[in-house]
Amino acid sequence: MKFRKLICLLSAGALLLMGGCNKAEVTGTENDKEVQGSEPELRKVTLVLDWTPNTNHTGFYVAQELGYYEDEGISLDIVQPAEDSTYALVASGKAEFGVGFQDTIAASYVSDTPMPLTNIAAIINHNTSGIISRADKGIDSFAKLEGHTYATWDSPIEQNVIKAAMAAEGGDFSKVELVSTTVTDVMAALSTDLIDSVWVYEGWDVAKAKVENFQYNYLDFAKSDPVLDYYSPTIITSNALIESDSELIRSFLAATEKGYKYCVENPEEAGNILCKAVPELDSALVQESMKFLATAYIGDGERWGYIDDARWSGFYNWLYDNGLIEKELGSFGYTNEFLPE
Repeated sequence: MKFRKLICLLSAGALLLMGGCNKAEVTGTENDKEVQGSEPELRKVTLVLDWTPNTNHTGFYVAQELGYYEDEGISLDIVQPAEDSTYALVASGKAEFGVGFQDTIAASYVSDTPMPLTNIAAIINHNTSGIISRADKGIDSFAKLEGHTYATWDSPIEQNVIKAAMAAEGGDFSKVELVSTTVTDVMAALSTDLIDSVWVYEGWDVAKAKVENFQYNYLDFAKSDPVLDYYSPTIITSNALIESDSELIRSFLAATEKGYKYCVENPEEAGNILCKAVPELDSALVQESMKFLATAYIGDGERWGYIDDARWSGFYNWLYDNGLIEKELGSFGYTNEFLPE
């Protein structure tokens, strides 16, 4: 039950109990009024992002700004992680929720001591990542990555996703020159020929290329092969919280869903809310990104957050079949149980 409704019920009960009091007794002192009209204390809840704030996260900031979390009795603290700490913080109970990814969490699920985490919602309905390159490099298909440099973070899953996308077009991944490097400014790296191509998210770096009038080619993994249409990013929580406080999870997702629906219906206003919360962001980039993500948060899905079993298990089966994980996961690691109906 939402806290505002609870207040109304409590107030109504109090009036019935005081029905025999005279007017002076009901009115009470000014201090009594303050106590009677006070809001119940909100529960402090922490959400750990996957990286610095960006438009993947806009729905959280919208729900926070518009009071959707408060309506559910939640005071939300949105924090940035130390490198690679989101999963550990949520699994240990130091944060109730976090932003995760189906591909990167797989390694934990197949380890001898898997992190006790469950994906409880998809932030974006489809995988919106792919490969960007400078237009004059002519990389307008995955097969044409042959003979070009690619900035890799040396993940076997990462490299095999590219290998599969290339193979679907008759390309040979062994002919790609891998450059182990961390790219923080994609446009600068591509402009200076530090690299020819890099993995990005369409809603951010492709939006940035448009804002900067940078001539680019972009290759979409999800459109290359349906099995690569996995969930990225997601919302995660701990199995312990699922066991101990499922109502908190439902309340959190109810407010979060409202935030992302607002983004879909009001992308410009939602972008302004994000920029207000994180003023160091480039407002032009945020607004360009929101134009795209407003069509992608739900996209062709029936509702926000829903995880399709065929796509989830299909990707994990693909990882197993290609020797990228040591045990079959199938449908392991997610639930739609807590999503609003």
